[in-house]
Amino acid sequence: MTTTIARPEPRTRPAVEVDPQVPAPSGMPATIVRPIGLPALLVEGATKRFVVGRGRKPVVAVDGVSLRVGRGEIYGLLGANGGGKSTLIRLMSTLLTLDEGRIEVFGHDVEREEMAVKRLINRVSVDAAFFKKLSPMENLLFASRMYGIPDARAKEDSIRILARLGISEKRLGRPTEQMSRGMQQRVAIARALLTSPTVLLLDEPTTGLDPRSKLDVQAFIEEVRDVHDASIVLTTHDLAEAERLCDRIGILDSGRLIVEGTAGDLQARVAVDHGLAPTLHSAFMAYTGRSLDDDVEEPSGEEDGDD
Repeated sequence: MTTTIARPEPRTRPAVEVDPQVPAPSGMPATIVRPIGLPALLVEGATKRFVVGRGRKPVVAVDGVSLRVGRGEIYGLLGANGGGKSTLIRLMSTLLTLDEGRIEVFGHDVEREEMAVKRLINRVSVDAAFFKKLSPMENLLFASRMYGIPDARAKEDSIRILARLGISEKRLGRPTEQMSRGMQQRVAIARALLTSPTVLLLDEPTTGLDPRSKLDVQAFIEEVRDVHDASIVLTTHDLAEAERLCDRIGILDSGRLIVEGTAGDLQARVAVDHGLAPTLHSAFMAYTGRSLDDDVEEPSGEEDGDD
């Protein structure tokens, strides 16, 4: 049973806001409809099981998770490897289908209104996928064409976003395979931002980056939230990063949301209830019984394997 520390905002259904800024891909509506007052992301009873072998009991990767993310909020998900974080992100992004429960993005159901949801979200995973022989600019232009964004505008936006992330224009013509992993991750973030997503799903975006690159990406995440009014879900193994960036934090264990609240709430609660040092590490240990670096047995049929 989840221990909820922060009180969720009330759900209302007033007027809608129409955002025409992002051109629609083929087959999608011409405008984005964002109901004002609804949470940016609503998850209720989300459950996902994987069949890992004939005659074996399905493995529950996400187990009845319910949460809500407000507009302009950065919501952090902490959990050990295999704990369900990446599976939950893929459910939110329509890459996996729910077995039970529902997920909405600004009131749009991820399964019944998949195309509308795709216009509102974008995702960056820990392992960014590119056409390795193409340059960063060629990769970004290819992605922008899928959303009907004119090349001239996409090129201008790509140069601006990448410059903010510390990649100069002179580096944009080299093959992506010649770039470091940190540089590739910055390009992946730029690619996600080209479509001006209202909800940005970041699955361990700074894992493996050098300290300078990590700080640049963290600053840019804050800028995206503050300047573009984006709502962000961030999974991370970096507790300092979670404390810096996240308005609220949810702790997942074996696919279940155990507790959520602000970093300060979680730290204070673990000190009072468990007599431990008021840190996020203490909170994680107390509520899950394991270290953040521990691995949980993962279902072999699950993709990515980086939960």
